[in-house]
Amino acid sequence: MDLKDIGRLITKGKVYDLGMEYYVGMPHHPNHPPFAFSLTKKHGEVVYQGGVSACNCLFTTGGHTGTHLDALGHISLDGEVHGVGNIGPWQAYEGLKKGGIDQVAPVVTRGVLLDIAGMEGRDCLDADYKIGRSALKMALKKQGTSVEPGDAVLIRTGWIKYFGDPVKYNSHHDGCPGLVEDGAEWLVEQGVKYVGADTVALEKTPTPNLPVHVILLVKNGIHIIEAMNLDPIAGEKVYEFLFMASPLKIRGGSASPVRPIALV
Repeated sequence: MDLKDIGRLITKGKVYDLGMEYYVGMPHHPNHPPFAFSLTKKHGEVVYQGGVSACNCLFTTGGHTGTHLDALGHISLDGEVHGVGNIGPWQAYEGLKKGGIDQVAPVVTRGVLLDIAGMEGRDCLDADYKIGRSALKMALKKQGTSVEPGDAVLIRTGWIKYFGDPVKYNSHHDGCPGLVEDGAEWLVEQGVKYVGADTVALEKTPTPNLPVHVILLVKNGIHIIEAMNLDPIAGEKVYEFLFMASPLKIRGGSASPVRPIALV
């Protein structure tokens, strides 16, 4: 949408935090490193004049751990990355010279929640639930909302309820509900720019070759946001909002942690 029209989305001045907390032991996809954290200085270890002290911390994390936004360079097909072509000459262990997260602008756009779990009258979908175009269109109809070009579409499965149980949340072998190819193609047809979900991989898992990631990232340049907390807006039936998220400028990164915000 035109940024000049964004004001119409804000009527209450209420902010919803759609990001998950980072902590040692939090879920992370088995392909990506975990979050690690430690205080490096505790209060009292270094004391300034007048009794002033400070604590400091150190943390490391994978770019795809926790609530994060995928760069286009995250996925390739036959060595090709969207907007880059052959990624071979443009990658090194120091980072992606093209298609990296540092080249992704802050997100400020219209957001739309598609509460698939709510549509089904469930707090959480079953692991075998496949979200295709029929489910997406049915949710829109039930909510009385629409999808417009440039939107960020956020898909709620309810799976975030398992975030405190990393094995269940990841469900690497048993799988979890998610978007399938038919649904991804419909979102492409609507002209959306971002697609997010409350699961670890957005698409239905287990998956042999990430077909939804290929459709969105590689073939159409649509960014993916994963591990979001969509329960706050779903609980209050907030289906349309101003959506904001800003990735860190990690030079050459394939993703970045984000703290998405819905503003109404």
